[in-house]
Amino acid sequence: MEELKKKLQDEIAALEHEFHHELPKEILRARELGDLSENAEYHAAKERQGLVNARLGQLRSRLREVSMIDMTKIPKDRIGLGSSIRVLDLTKDIEIDYKLVTSEDADVTKGLISTSSPIGKALLGKQVGDTVKIQIPDGVREMEVLTLATIHDAA
Repeated sequence: MEELKKKLQDEIAALEHEFHHELPKEILRARELGDLSENAEYHAAKERQGLVNARLGQLRSRLREVSMIDMTKIPKDRIGLGSSIRVLDLTKDIEIDYKLVTSEDADVTKGLISTSSPIGKALLGKQVGDTVKIQIPDGVREMEVLTLATIHDAA
C-alpha cells in the first residue's frame, strides 16, 4: 500500500511542477508570439494545462481513497486485496496463480489482477476449496481456489 501511495505522490509532484512552473512559461512564450486566435503553441499549452489539471484531480482523489484503506478490514482467512492465490481453472483444467492488487498495479501477464476485474470481484471473500463461476468476455469460467496467502501472511 505504501508503494502505491509513493507512486501516486511522485506523479502528483511531477504534474504539479509542470502545471505551476513549466506550463505558465510555455503560455507566456506563446502569448508573446502575438495573435492568440491562430497561435497553435498557445492553444496546445492551454489544452495541456487542462489535461494536467484534470489528471491531478484524479490522482489526488485516488490517493485519498488509497489512504483510507483500512488494513484491519482486509480478511485474514479469505481472499482480499493483496492475496496471492492459486486456482484450478476447471474449464481449461490448468492451475493459475493470481495476486489481487489495485487497478494501478494490475498486469494480467504477470498474474496481477485488479480487485475490480471480473475475476478479482468473483474471488473476493472466497476461501480454499470454494468454487466460483466467472462471467468473462469469452464466456463463463469456473475456478476452484486451491491455495491462499493473504496480505497479512505476507507481512
